[in-house]
Amino acid sequence: MSRLHLHDERHLVSRIGWLRAAVLGANDGIVSTASLIVGVAASAARPADILVAGAAGLVAGAMSMAAGEYVSVSSQSDTETADLARERAELQNDTVAEHAELTRIYTERGVDPDTAAKVAEQLMAKDALAAHARDELGISEHTTARPIQAALTSAGTFTAGALAPLLIAAATPVRLLPVVVSVLSLAFLAVLGVVGAKAGGAPAWRAALRVTFWGALAMALTAAIGTVVGTAV
Repeated sequence: MSRLHLHDERHLVSRIGWLRAAVLGANDGIVSTASLIVGVAASAARPADILVAGAAGLVAGAMSMAAGEYVSVSSQSDTETADLARERAELQNDTVAEHAELTRIYTERGVDPDTAAKVAEQLMAKDALAAHARDELGISEHTTARPIQAALTSAGTFTAGALAPLLIAAATPVRLLPVVVSVLSLAFLAVLGVVGAKAGGAPAWRAALRVTFWGALAMALTAAIGTVVGTAV
């Protein structure tokens, strides 16, 4: 049994595809829905109107996140596919030049020329396209674009995040609603920041502070706008 099999490491970079979409979706769900609810509540709207606005924001936001992630990541996927097709053609037309190119890449990383040439030869013999994709283009199994995964993850986590302030609003008296929704939503954001940081191996306090600050700013601005609009109307 090989040593590699005995020491099967799982690196944090393998999570980068779904982690980014999940954290972004949940964070956006909490911030946008809580801000919408706080803004509408600050305008002295009726409880039913506040809940309708929150529910509409949840559905619209989830669909927007799914569509946005799908389009964005699909563009990345199209670019990767085009680069791989070009690299495949180059390998078919001029293997010698592609071997020299891979050798130069390894040499520039500090490998001596003879060893670099042997490594390039052996890797190309096994899977030339994979070797060039990884070391020339920077495309690997862990970082390749997955549009469907990104879209579903973003929509699902947005919905989960948006449900929190919406349920809080449904259970809170309207006169206390802006304060209660704001405080509890900020607490959820801080927890989300810590969870995302732990999953990605980043400092937890920094992530919590970052999402809490921007969440508080968004809610304060929408509350101010709601108050002004409610007073004017």
